[in-house]
Amino acid sequence: MIAVTLQQLWARTRRLVGTGLAVVFGIAFLAGTMVLTDTMRASFETMFGQANAGIDAVVRGTASIGTDLAGQTAQVDADVLDDIRTVDGVATAAAEVEGIAQVLAADGTAIGGDGPPTLGLGWIDDPTLSSYELVDGRAPTGPGEIALDTATAERGELGVGDTTVVRTPAPVDVTVVGLVDLVGGTPSDGPTFALFDPTEAGRVLLGRTDVVTRIIVAAETGVDQQVLVDRIQPLLPDGAEALTGAALNEELVDEVGVEFLDFFERMLLVFAGIALLVATFSIFNTFSITTAQRTQQSALLRTLGATRRQVLGATMLEAVVVGVVASTVGLLAGLGLAAGLIRVIVAQGWIVDSGGPVVMGDTAIAAVVVGLVVTVGAGVVPAIRASAVAPLEALRRADIDRSDTSVVRAVVGTLLTVVGLGLLWAAPRAADALLPMAGGAVATLVGLVVLGPVVARPAAGLLGAGLLRLRGATGALARENAMRNPRRTAATASALMVGVAVVTLFTVVAASIRATLDTEVRRSFGGDLVVMSEGFSGSGLDPALAPELQADSVIDRALALGLGAGLVDGEELVFSVADPAAVEEVIDLEVTAGALADVGHEGIAVSADHAEAAGLAIGDPITMTFVDGVEQVLTVEAVFAAGPGDGLSTHLLAPEAYAPHAIQRSDTTIRILLADGVSVADGRTAVEAITERFGSPVVLDREEFSAEMSSDVDGVLAFVYGLLALAIVIASMGIANALSLSVHERVREIGLLRAVGQTRRQLRAMVRWESVLVAVFGTVGGLGLGSLIGWAAMRATAASEGIGTFALPTTQLAVVLAVGAAVGVLASVRPARRAARVGVLTAIATE
Repeated sequence: MIAVTLQQLWARTRRLVGTGLAVVFGIAFLAGTMVLTDTMRASFETMFGQANAGIDAVVRGTASIGTDLAGQTAQVDADVLDDIRTVDGVATAAAEVEGIAQVLAADGTAIGGDGPPTLGLGWIDDPTLSSYELVDGRAPTGPGEIALDTATAERGELGVGDTTVVRTPAPVDVTVVGLVDLVGGTPSDGPTFALFDPTEAGRVLLGRTDVVTRIIVAAETGVDQQVLVDRIQPLLPDGAEALTGAALNEELVDEVGVEFLDFFERMLLVFAGIALLVATFSIFNTFSITTAQRTQQSALLRTLGATRRQVLGATMLEAVVVGVVASTVGLLAGLGLAAGLIRVIVAQGWIVDSGGPVVMGDTAIAAVVVGLVVTVGAGVVPAIRASAVAPLEALRRADIDRSDTSVVRAVVGTLLTVVGLGLLWAAPRAADALLPMAGGAVATLVGLVVLGPVVARPAAGLLGAGLLRLRGATGALARENAMRNPRRTAATASALMVGVAVVTLFTVVAASIRATLDTEVRRSFGGDLVVMSEGFSGSGLDPALAPELQADSVIDRALALGLGAGLVDGEELVFSVADPAAVEEVIDLEVTAGALADVGHEGIAVSADHAEAAGLAIGDPITMTFVDGVEQVLTVEAVFAAGPGDGLSTHLLAPEAYAPHAIQRSDTTIRILLADGVSVADGRTAVEAITERFGSPVVLDREEFSAEMSSDVDGVLAFVYGLLALAIVIASMGIANALSLSVHERVREIGLLRAVGQTRRQLRAMVRWESVLVAVFGTVGGLGLGSLIGWAAMRATAASEGIGTFALPTTQLAVVLAVGAAVGVLASVRPARRAARVGVLTAIATE
């Protein structure tokens, strides 16, 4: 049996290529993802290790609160530096000052700020501790002077002697006096570095010169890092700690992993899983067709004495061989894909070159195992069917597909679909809507797959009704071909249905998010203009800008919104900072209890959802611990209903309550209400004249602001479409493979059609339209399933968050439908050509 199986595999190599390619693509995506993220992690390890090679110990504040957008880290008294220099084993030590500083390019636009940090640093002269080296010009030595890293200077078209502005967030006029390269390299499109004179760095970045961000220490030769840390720690004041340089590097790499790489890898693995799921349908369909075509062969083997176990083993051996070969090829393709992507992202300046792809042993093992499991799992059911063939089946001339008349299939499929729809409907009422939603989506998908053969015949007949008039006899034959084998039609369409469903889900959710944001902005924002900085990780806005705008006669109210961070009951909390009395004038905020005007330097306002969850009421105390170690008891003075268009967090503090504890405070946006009678155009002119003195942040009207808030959704959606394209490609390969196998099965029929006068062109058109019908069947199912899950997701959001607008993007979905039909056309090219090449006499003589 093994010899027969291997011989059959070799004889049908072409037929199995399509099956293998589905696995190859999926495993290539999986392996490429793992190699890419491992390489990026190694790149950051190399960069941090080389940049901090001379650092053996670091002294810093113990408190670190908040996210990148509102993060605060405790500072260290500058006097500690003198004490550390007296410690036995310390070769040298230096104070390091760090803050947010965004450099403006020669044309006045901001550099960076779309993810990687924009950093301002104090210059360190000691080459042992410095992570940069001067390559042109000189070091900054006083106010108004900076050095830039060469990557930032190149991006901004700045050189030694040029003048520019650095937002800290207050604008600082500077002259570039030097250019530096970072030891270990830095991505050219990564963080930006502006280096100030050490005293000037403290003044512009920290607002004071008696504290520093951290102190870095180099040990004498032969002194162990941990020993040095143990000697330094007793000298440190409360709220400060020492750690080794190795621990610092490990922490930096972990931060990059948690904040970016781990999320990036998980996201790519999700899409690799979708591609493999689609591949599973294609593999299952191919094995099902080949098993059905070998019914007589399996029956003859049984007649000659082969047992069911042997036939089952032979079919599973075929799946194992295909799985091993395809997984191995997919692994190699994934390595090539990762190598190409790494070259691209290095060239784009997102990471530094760490010496090529990093391939871990678990990556290779995982890729081969997953590919084998997917292939063998998809081949189990066809293998069982093959083993169940009775010897008398060898006497039959044809196998008639009657799966559409199966009562059991219809009942089971209907029950699964009803249960899935019920879970989707009930999900918003559950405490955690995600679990019933996921269960409902899976149950509905499985139900539709089970029902596929039952509905395939009438659906193909309905979708192909127009072909009778459009293409005449050719269209009628294509329609009949799609109808006569409902199991094959449904199985072929299922792979495409899964891919289209995921595409549709993201499209519907993205459109709904845009509609929700637009609705909330229009509902809550009663102002006319918004001032905001470019990007989301830049310097923000100078807190002095809002008072300047407020003083202008064309402006009725300028409301500055900022972010802060603190600890409440040991948990990190990011809160909004704004003038409570002014909030209600610009934002249509629904206050359900208390009054915002009562929130002063000892009060706080909380959202209604948080108040309900935490059991808070007017007059209740909240103990807030700020990053400087100060604890303050704040009293709940107001409860409000928050929405995404408000721009507010779950907690709101007044600026005077947060200012004493902020390290480098900035505003995120300023919402402006113009005076009566002032047009938006005139107001924008007046506002831009003022903002020009503050680094020229962006000025938007309400419509532009709403579009800006939802612009990130479009960027993410484009990225998702790119990833999901692989699933659609695999699905199209499944259709092409099924058609090719179908053509092989219908050689005699094709010969008879040619004999009675069908031309090659008509034959190609028949196969093409059959493919289009199958593709449209799968696409329509995917559109319906994806839209349904998207609707359920927005209902769940509306139930849990109190907001959520469902939007059905008909134009985009029409494009998806057209793409589905195009997939059918492309998938039919090779099978149609193969059918047209069949010789008439040869086909008629085929048994």
